[in-house]
Amino acid sequence: MSRPADALAAVSHADPYPYYAALARGRAPFHDAGLGLWVCAHPDTVHAVLAHADCRVRPVEEPVPAVLRGPAGTLFGALARMNDGAPHAQIKPVLQAALGAVPSGALRVPRARVRNAAGLNAFMFDAPVQAVASLLGCPEAQLGAVAGRVGRFAGALSPLADAAQIGVAHEAATALLAALRRLVAEPPADAPLLHAVLARAGAVDADVLLANLLGLLSQSYEATAGLIGNCIVARLRGAKDDPAALVDAVMRDDPAIHNTRRYTARAIDIEGVEVDAGQAILLVLAAAREPFGHGRHACPGQALARAVTVQAVVALEGCLPDVGWRYRASPNARMPEFLDGREKA
Repeated sequence: MSRPADALAAVSHADPYPYYAALARGRAPFHDAGLGLWVCAHPDTVHAVLAHADCRVRPVEEPVPAVLRGPAGTLFGALARMNDGAPHAQIKPVLQAALGAVPSGALRVPRARVRNAAGLNAFMFDAPVQAVASLLGCPEAQLGAVAGRVGRFAGALSPLADAAQIGVAHEAATALLAALRRLVAEPPADAPLLHAVLARAGAVDADVLLANLLGLLSQSYEATAGLIGNCIVARLRGAKDDPAALVDAVMRDDPAIHNTRRYTARAIDIEGVEVDAGQAILLVLAAAREPFGHGRHACPGQALARAVTVQAVVALEGCLPDVGWRYRASPNARMPEFLDGREKA
């Protein structure tokens, strides 16, 4: 099997892990001229960049991608994971504490009704969004529509998105924010995550709060979907572990999120290498064994993602169709696409 062409191609490669192991042996970053990115893969170096005050989650001169200008862009600009400094410091602890306060028994993953690859693909993406939406008090009859809108919004956040995808994302963002605004105004009794957030929100700006409630849904769409999908692949390859052990093994050995980026606000030294201001750094989390990030921007929903995935694996027991798969084009997330009548990768 040929090795991946670069760290971005590795995300959808059939087996990128020997390549990642080789990358992780080098402590110093290197510049990939083809990608136009600095690349860091050693665990210590990745940790140092994630903790560095001058390594930001967005370029200083472009806090919101220009192509997202409109409702989706406004929402993007308010997300905690896309902010540093005061906006991030205000909302991130609220989300962390609220997620930790949700009783484990409150989580409900929809029943799996899959007969073929298409059903499996739909379940992989819909189940985590519907589970989180239910915790926020979304009525059961609306869960399918919410999952569809979250998918349309999340699709525009990829650098691979085209103009049509961005257009429908604006519509989806507007509709989702309106639905969340109604829930916040009159919280349903059975909405443990929403109540936990509102109890801790204090003086958080109302629009920032709504944006980050939507952020809980959109982050579950891709990251948790990828984790569920990679657990399905492990089962199709013959893994016999109980669901919880299987999810832990996949989080360690075949995680969903492989890369993230940081942008230098000023010139910095990384392991003796001078990186100029305004440079983009690709952090290969899968090589550094940090599937949920590290430091101030570590994913606050790790425990919830694991719990949703365990329940999804349980829901699929005994009804998993015999399908093949390939990996979806993505610069960051390793997500299988299941296929009928194909050889397994």
